[in-house]
Amino acid sequence: MRVGVLTGGGDCPGLNAAIRAVVKRAELEYGDSVIGFKNGWRGAAEGDFMPLTRSQLRNMLPSGGTILGTARFHPSRKDGSLERVARVLEAERVEALVCIGGDGTLKAANRVSQSGVKVVGIPKTIDNDVVGTELSIGFHTGVSIATEAIDRLHTTAESHNRIMVVEVMGHHAGWIAVGAGIAGGADVILIPEVPFDIDEVADHLSHRHRSHANFSIVAVAEGAVPAPGTSMDFSTPMDSHGSIIAGSIGSRIGAEIASRTGFETRVTVLGHVQRGGTPTASDRILGSRFGVAAVDAIHAGRSGVMTALETEKIALVPLKDIAGKLKTVPDDLIAVAQGLV
Repeated sequence: MRVGVLTGGGDCPGLNAAIRAVVKRAELEYGDSVIGFKNGWRGAAEGDFMPLTRSQLRNMLPSGGTILGTARFHPSRKDGSLERVARVLEAERVEALVCIGGDGTLKAANRVSQSGVKVVGIPKTIDNDVVGTELSIGFHTGVSIATEAIDRLHTTAESHNRIMVVEVMGHHAGWIAVGAGIAGGADVILIPEVPFDIDEVADHLSHRHRSHANFSIVAVAEGAVPAPGTSMDFSTPMDSHGSIIAGSIGSRIGAEIASRTGFETRVTVLGHVQRGGTPTASDRILGSRFGVAAVDAIHAGRSGVMTALETEKIALVPLKDIAGKLKTVPDDLIAVAQGLV
């Protein structure tokens, strides 16, 4: 069998582990040949690909990013692109396609599978907001990097009696802010799921500093927003691709806290640092498990499914059931975050 693989959307640590697992499983277990489409769905639509072999992926486990490159290109949003993908796959005799990506990539994978192409998806996103799986590739590394940053900011905040505002990724879901906030001991955690009242935040910090502390850490997801009717007027700015402009909410919250409390405040925006560098062991293992499961699913005749982690086991869930949906932070985890500040 000739198998294609692509990585779409933003990069994250652990992608190369998944690609490596797909190639090794396909070659060693089934005698397949594998090609990789460059720059996500754009490569699949334009016929831009490279052959992938085990030797090319040697020593790639600790490597961040993706050997294939990636792009925010969604064929379902481009006229004629889905048809171009189908023509390329037919011309190159690709019998099955493994699509590694977040919501946009998997939504397109669902559309392609409905056209008759055998497709298996693998979830990846440091935001951890793909429905149907407990974890996505990249999240563990992203939250670990954010936690380390908060750990480091504790000492300088305490030394200077400052409030440190740390902005982390999380457009629609606050998984990283909650995870890193709990693990790093943040004193305020602001996420998209729970719009905030800046007056309550300022009052909490003022009380904390008057009663028992001389510094505070505020963890903010980039998609956090003030509650309607509260005193902070803010509209989330977007770039031309529909992505939040990094630093916007963090800078605004930092300024509001400083003016309302009188405390010296500094803002740190982690941005793409969370995406880069060496993947943790957990992300390497998860990527490897998903890659093997995807190839096994193809040879079991499955299509239109996504690999998923369910209670420590790898399962397959229908793409049609998860495409276009968002996994937000559950109430019980939010309660833990709020109960520890």
